[in-house]
Amino acid sequence: MGSPSGPPFDPDDPDRERRERDTEPIPRVGPDDGPGYGAGAGLSDGPSLSDDVGYGDGPGYAGQGRSGRGWVRDPEASDQPPQISEDELAGLRADATGSTPRRVLPLEDEPSSLVARYLFPTERYRGEWKRHWIHLTTPLLIGIAATFVLGYLSGFLAGQNVGALTTIAVLLWFAVMGWVAWKVADWWYDRFILTNKRVMVVNGIITRRVAMMPLVRVTDMKYEQTPTGRALNYGTFVLESAGQEQALREIKNLPNPNELYLRVVEEMYEPQAVEARLGKEADEAKADDGA
Repeated sequence: MGSPSGPPFDPDDPDRERRERDTEPIPRVGPDDGPGYGAGAGLSDGPSLSDDVGYGDGPGYAGQGRSGRGWVRDPEASDQPPQISEDELAGLRADATGSTPRRVLPLEDEPSSLVARYLFPTERYRGEWKRHWIHLTTPLLIGIAATFVLGYLSGFLAGQNVGALTTIAVLLWFAVMGWVAWKVADWWYDRFILTNKRVMVVNGIITRRVAMMPLVRVTDMKYEQTPTGRALNYGTFVLESAGQEQALREIKNLPNPNELYLRVVEEMYEPQAVEARLGKEADEAKADDGA
């Protein structure tokens, strides 16, 4: 009988246990013991264990993709800005009945003929405002007082047979009322104008005065309301520009000062929002006309 192949048994051999483990026969398993060992390895039939099991192509975790044996983060899976759905925006708009309150009132579509001549073609018109009727308080009070006083005086002088003085009193009344009419006309032609590029004040009947300030030059803006102004909804606007004295600095007796303040500030800081809102309103108007 020949000796067994291999090196002689050495109890102190450090590689002895490794060789015994490598040469130990693999036990056979039955078909019910589970998949994972192929018949090519001398075991029962079943799916073979591929070298690429667990590393094949296919979807991985959210935001990651697999390539080969390693996990590689998808460069397109970076953080994206939140998307706001149309349903979420619906609550910020007013419907056709106006059930949802608006913070900014609708704009006029076109400038008046008085204002249009001062706008250049690439300028976007945002609105124009006359001064509050409180601006006419002094002329109207003078006209009312002159009517009572001069009317009483002319009647008294007529009873005294002083025709010349009566004529003077009547002419004086006409002069006062002419001055009041002039002030009313001047109020009518006095406009505060807002565009996407500047604010303007146009006034004067015979001598026209046009003052303007670019929106990009406005460094500070505020409005003031007295108790009477809060009750009657008017105020005074003060515009500052780089600490310099400007022709357009203080504008008194403007109506709806909070509304006007919001409109100017929005035009200064969120012009894209204004354009988007106006475009939406135009589309809705066209849809209503088509219906």
